[in-house]
Amino acid sequence: MFDVAIVGGGAAGFYAAIHIAERAPHLKIAIFERGKTVLSKVKVSGGGRCNVTHGEFDPRELTTNYPRGEKELLGPFHTHAPMDVMSFFEERGVALKIEEDGRVFPKSDSSQTIIDCFEREAERLGIKVLKNSSVKQFKKHGDGWQVTTMNKHYQAKKLLLATGSNTKIWNQLKDLGHTIVPPVPSLFTFNIKDERINGIQGISADVSVEIPPKRIFSTNKSELGLKSVVKDEPVLHSEGPVLITHWGLSGPAILKLSAWGANILHDYNYAFRVNVNWMPEYTTQSMEGFLKKVKEVESKKTVARTQAVNLPRRLWIKLVEASDIEKDEKWADITKHKLSELAKQLTSCSFRVEGKSTFKEEFVTAGGVDLKEINFKTFESKLHPNLYFAGEIINVDAITGGFNFQNAWTGAYLAAKAIASQA
Repeated sequence: MFDVAIVGGGAAGFYAAIHIAERAPHLKIAIFERGKTVLSKVKVSGGGRCNVTHGEFDPRELTTNYPRGEKELLGPFHTHAPMDVMSFFEERGVALKIEEDGRVFPKSDSSQTIIDCFEREAERLGIKVLKNSSVKQFKKHGDGWQVTTMNKHYQAKKLLLATGSNTKIWNQLKDLGHTIVPPVPSLFTFNIKDERINGIQGISADVSVEIPPKRIFSTNKSELGLKSVVKDEPVLHSEGPVLITHWGLSGPAILKLSAWGANILHDYNYAFRVNVNWMPEYTTQSMEGFLKKVKEVESKKTVARTQAVNLPRRLWIKLVEASDIEKDEKWADITKHKLSELAKQLTSCSFRVEGKSTFKEEFVTAGGVDLKEINFKTFESKLHPNLYFAGEIINVDAITGGFNFQNAWTGAYLAAKAIASQA
């Protein structure tokens, strides 16, 4: 018999267990982990460095990094925010650093530092960690819960599910009456085969990107006889660095699009167009005007060798070639059509996306337990007393930068606080 059963030996599971044990040392706590090792996602996070959280200390600003969960997390972030997480680790001997882009890492630059901290604390506090203990079923048992693994039944007064994107757990929650928002991938890069970016991987630029709508026509029935109107407003828009890779496009601006557009791009079956403005301070029209002036001033020079804008040289040459401008063609000799085409390539460069790739080893999904069914003061189920959630099991996800971990820490802390207060 346990006082608290925590299913999932990841970030949220350990963080919750430690906070419960510190607040209520007399409670018997068990973590059930299906694998032979714990904290596997922590291990690979941030390229093996573990991006613990983000140095954004304003709760309202912090919530803007969550495509799903922005409204619900505002209150929780006022209670337990990045500074609290940083204090937690630093008080336990883990030195942290905030990098220039706001991401927080251990000074060791090794995720093992975080893993060692969790395992050391769990041992110190007498938390039982049951590895190779995949939970096959959980069901109500009196006022508490029965947790069943392959070989054994366990009883627990409180049950905390920190199982991430686990379909089997979601299906059991459905059977208990919970609504599960169907999971779709979030945080992914775009697969693109295009000569304009072929062979120049590693190049990055600050850009504006947007996804135009599929060519859907709408007819206003009150205006019969008129042509159907095409809706041209972009479906999604983002700004920031883009990285050209050997498989397509990545970088923060693309990852933001993938997170905010998780459901839309899933509906598109990951086949769509993305428009890149390599010079976001310009429109196509204003760029054309600028290039006309360059043509006057640099008339005797070749276009390819005269880099008219602040772009990586190899990218500039690719875009010049894509405008049908010859390698040795001079500014004075390029036609109005070629000048216009170069302006388009610089400001409205359209690529065909055919599929997606997981961002590094970090697989994040949108979807999970419907947020309407969770009490965000305690992260307890509104349908079933003594059932709690933390981490990606709920329909919350974030862009890259430590924000997904912050959701896990905050939910785990509030659940732990609620559980310990009832002990």
